[in-house]
Amino acid sequence: MQTFSSQRSRADEPALWLGTSWKMTKTIGEALAYVEQLLTVDIPSGMQVFVLPAHTALFAVANALPQDSPVLLGAQDAHWARDGAATGEVSMRMVRDAGASIVELGHSERRAAFGETDERIAWKVRAAVDSGLLPLVCVGESHEIRVAGGARDFVASQVAAALSGLNPTEVARAMVAYEPVWAIGEHGRAATLPEVTPVLDSIHEVASALSSTGRLRAVLYGGSVDADNISELVTADGVDGVFVGRAAWDAAGMRRLIEIAAQARRLPGT
Repeated sequence: MQTFSSQRSRADEPALWLGTSWKMTKTIGEALAYVEQLLTVDIPSGMQVFVLPAHTALFAVANALPQDSPVLLGAQDAHWARDGAATGEVSMRMVRDAGASIVELGHSERRAAFGETDERIAWKVRAAVDSGLLPLVCVGESHEIRVAGGARDFVASQVAAALSGLNPTEVARAMVAYEPVWAIGEHGRAATLPEVTPVLDSIHEVASALSSTGRLRAVLYGGSVDADNISELVTADGVDGVFVGRAAWDAAGMRRLIEIAAQARRLPGT
């Protein structure tokens, strides 16, 4: 089983991040079968791969990853409180204890279906950093906000709110994934670079204002990422990597994305 320290040493300064959330899919057996295949993939130096299984599979996947694995493990969410009367929830320290080093926060599905507010997401970001986890904050505008011309301001406000509980030296310990709500999911439409780039610029501007280093740990793009558009996305200005959905839900698809992204970025060994 990987320890947090052994995972983090691999992720100090990756040139490219490539991760996937499995959402509410995969039993423990299915998760382990995926990982077994993923570990046969030659992940090039400079690429940081990560997977976010369901909570039920975290510990099993953590034990399946060797100490020197190039794959990081993360959780899809966690509560901000250390412990207490929060039936059905798990805390940051619990997911870290199960083997996670990343925690996804603020996904649009949780904002819409479970009423997650910017304030609660900020509490979770604070709790993640306090627990030694790397928060991956998801932000993105709806189709209505996009059409009205408010995407940049809306996403900038989401980022600023999520990071509001961190001090300037801690902001560089957080990642942000820009996922336009209209571009994700089974019926999402792949965004074009002209649609994405101005919003990414806004995210970087917020980070520059809030962080003592002038930047976040990484800024990822997610939303209908697949084998057809990943090359363009990973070579775009302001993109440190991609956060993939359905195209990476099977190990063969993930392998293909790793290969294409590595070649596009001309990483060593490709």
